[in-house]
Amino acid sequence: MKPIILASTFLASTLAAQISFAAADADKVAELGNSLTPVGAEVAGNAAGSIPAWTGGLATDAAAVDANGFFANPYADDQPLFVITAANYEEYADQLAPGQIAMFKRYPDTFKMRVFDSRRSVALPQEINDAAKHNAANTELVAGGNGLTNYQMAYAFPIPKDGLEVIWNQITRYRGASLQRTVTQATPQVNGNYNLVRFVEEYVLPSALTDYDASAPNEMLYYFKQQVTDPSRLAGNVLLVHETINQVANPRMAWIYNAGQRRVRRAPQVSYDGPGTAADGMRTSDNLDLYNGAPDRYDWKLNGKREMFISYNNYELASPSVKYDQIFQAGHINQDLVRYELHRVWDVEANVKQGERHIYAKRHFFLDEDSWQAAHIDHYDGRGELWRVAEAEGLQRFPDKVPSYAMETLYDLMAGRYLAMGMNNEERNNYDYSYKASSNDFTPTALRQAGVR
Repeated sequence: MKPIILASTFLASTLAAQISFAAADADKVAELGNSLTPVGAEVAGNAAGSIPAWTGGLATDAAAVDANGFFANPYADDQPLFVITAANYEEYADQLAPGQIAMFKRYPDTFKMRVFDSRRSVALPQEINDAAKHNAANTELVAGGNGLTNYQMAYAFPIPKDGLEVIWNQITRYRGASLQRTVTQATPQVNGNYNLVRFVEEYVLPSALTDYDASAPNEMLYYFKQQVTDPSRLAGNVLLVHETINQVANPRMAWIYNAGQRRVRRAPQVSYDGPGTAADGMRTSDNLDLYNGAPDRYDWKLNGKREMFISYNNYELASPSVKYDQIFQAGHINQDLVRYELHRVWDVEANVKQGERHIYAKRHFFLDEDSWQAAHIDHYDGRGELWRVAEAEGLQRFPDKVPSYAMETLYDLMAGRYLAMGMNNEERNNYDYSYKASSNDFTPTALRQAGVR
C-alpha cells in the first residue's frame, strides 16, 4: 500500500499546486484598472506610437443613434493611412497573419487591407469590469481545463497564464447580458452569386433571466436560441443550446425543432465539427462566433503577444446605408468597406490531441487584447495545409458598451468560396440588448411555439 499512499500524496500536492496557480496573485489583480485595463489589456500604447494608450473606450453617446437603433460612425472623418495589397504585403509581413498573406496570394487582384489610425474603442459596463476582477482572483480551471469554478459573468482569466486560459476568455467574453437580433448568413458561389438565410437569435446569460435565482446552483454559461425565418424551405426551424460551464462533465445540450416534421429532437451534432446550420458545408458548429464550445479536443500553446493588423471599428461595413449586394462579391467580401487597424493580439496555437479527431487538425488564433474576442483564426487540415481563414470584422456597440462584430467571414482557400454571417444592414432593427426572457423561453417545449411558420 505504501506506493499508493505516496502516489496519492504526490497527486494531492500536485493538484493543490495547480489550483493555487490557476488564480492570479493579489499583486497582479491590483494591476487591473491601473497598468492593465479592467479586463487585462495593457493600458499603455506601443513604443512606436502606432498603437495608442487605452483611455476608456468610446462613450455611449459617441455618435448619433437612429430610431431603429443603428448608429453612425464615430470615426467617419478618418482616412486610410495606407493600403496593403498583393504588391506590397511583404513590407508588412511581420504584422500579418499567415491567413492574410494567403488571401493576398489567392486573390492578388482584388484582396486589399485599408489601414487606419488605431482606435482603442472597447468599453464595458462596470459590473463586467467588477466580475473580471473577481475572476482574476478566484476563477480556476477544473476537469483538466475543460470547465470553470468560482466564475462570474464574463472574462474568466483577465490575467492568463497559458493558451487555454486565453481561449476561455474568448469563450466567456462579454456579448451583452441579454440580446435579441435579426441577422443574415450567405455562402456566395465562386462567381459571387448568393442567397440569404435569415435568423432571429436570442442570447441570455443566466443572471439576466427574469426568473434568475442567485441561490440556486448554476451550471450554464448562457442560453442561445436561433430561429430560421428565410428562406421559406427552412423557415420555422429552431435551434436551442444550453451552453454549460463544464462541457466535459456536463456536455452542451442542444435541440432542434424541424418545422416540416413538427418534432423536437436532441442535437448532439451541434458541437465541435458538426455541420453549421444552413451553411452549405462551409462551416462547422464551432466556427460560429469564430470559435465556441468545449476546448478539450485540442492542446493549447500560448505564443505570447504580437502586433497585428486586424479588422476593427467597422462602422462603415455595418451601416444600414450599405446593402448586401454591395458587400458580397466573388472570392471575398468588398474590401473597400473593411477597416483594419494595428492592435496587440494574443497568439495561440491549437493542435488536435493524440487520440482525438476534428476536421481542423490545427487552428491558429489571434485575439484582440482589449475585447478578448477572436479577430482572426487560421484553420489547417490533416495534411498541415492552410484550409480556411476566419476573420471577425469587429466594432464596438458603444450605446450598450458591448464589443461585437459587424459580421464574421470564413474563407475556404481551396474551394474559392466563403461564408459570411451576422450581417444586419438591411434588417428592420439593430441589436436589442433590452431583451427580456425567462428560463421557460429556453426549454425544448418552447421550441414548438417559436417554430410556428
